[in-house]
Amino acid sequence: MTNIAILGFGVVGSGVADLIVKNNEEVVNFGGDEINIKYILDLRDFPDSPFADRIVHDFNVILNDPTVSTVIEVMGGSHPAYEFTVAALNAKKSVITSNKEVVANFADEFLRLAVKNSVCYRFEAAVGGGIPVISPIIECIRQNKIREVRGILNGTTNYILTKMFSFGESFKAALSDAQAKGYAERNPDADILGIDAARKITILSALVTEKLLSPDDIHTEGITEIRLADVTAAEKIGCKIKLLGRCINDGDAPYVMVAPFMLSGDSALADVSGVYNAVEVVAEPLGNVMFYGRGAGAGPTASAVVGDLMQIMRHGETRGPEVERSSAIAPFDSFSCRRYFAFERSAAETVKATFGDVDFIDSDECAFITPVMSESEAREKKKSATASGFAPLSHIRVL
Repeated sequence: MTNIAILGFGVVGSGVADLIVKNNEEVVNFGGDEINIKYILDLRDFPDSPFADRIVHDFNVILNDPTVSTVIEVMGGSHPAYEFTVAALNAKKSVITSNKEVVANFADEFLRLAVKNSVCYRFEAAVGGGIPVISPIIECIRQNKIREVRGILNGTTNYILTKMFSFGESFKAALSDAQAKGYAERNPDADILGIDAARKITILSALVTEKLLSPDDIHTEGITEIRLADVTAAEKIGCKIKLLGRCINDGDAPYVMVAPFMLSGDSALADVSGVYNAVEVVAEPLGNVMFYGRGAGAGPTASAVVGDLMQIMRHGETRGPEVERSSAIAPFDSFSCRRYFAFERSAAETVKATFGDVDFIDSDECAFITPVMSESEAREKKKSATASGFAPLSHIRVL
């Protein structure tokens, strides 16, 4: 019998408990042992739940029970998740989490503590929900030279952009629809401002580079400035706009960013729609490989959490990636790519003088694609055009 404790009994915590009970035969066959949910930590009581007798309100009850071998932390946020994780690992209990915020901020410390105490720290569910991506990168792809990992890492923003492309809705209308369907929170800032995706690309970049950056050091943009006119212009040249997290690992320090990108129709990520997520790895000699599926929700996330539990039960202590904290990130000013710009229609002559040889898009505005240029070059050209009386209406990078 394997005794576990679940910290947090919200959507994910209850999903984990339900999966273990409802899929008991499959869980036992795969894990090799019965699982007993001995404790569930939450501030609330759940008198109508079949797990009501497992609810406790004091973490020390779990910490001081030597029969509990694994703690599943699905609380969200950095605190008290950080303190509970450190205490559990030091008590020689393995920890599994879906909490991308605490992983992005403290994974280096947790992984060291796991090794020190001969236990496991696993976080498959922290990126991509139910999509198995972290374990394959660690266990199946790291022998390659990974040049880039990039992806659609937030289902809410992808749903909003899909509504804008498929139904011609404004950003505001698409956001309201996402909130009505439960895909976006009442305060959607973490999603629409790119904060959630920044935490996830922080985790993925740590796997690729073995360096844990601070999410605060990552250039992060959201989707709030994308207009219907940009969507229309993209469609005219066979492109889609997606919010991407990217870690480009092709130099002394990686470029790591979250921003909207215009993708050509032949991109594997271009057709990922709705609330789905996808992560693409570019490696040598492997080439390009993509992981795709539902990125959130009780079922997919619980599947990843219980999958981590099965790995611990089957294999015991397994070393996670070796990660150390770092501030080594390539300066975003030197990041170079092609770019989409839109100005008011009368700016055509100023655009030609400022940007040179560009590819104009048939549009009601003066919209075009530039040659490759750096962030600093693009900023100077925008400044020059603005000084001539024409501020850009939009600027989106092109992959």
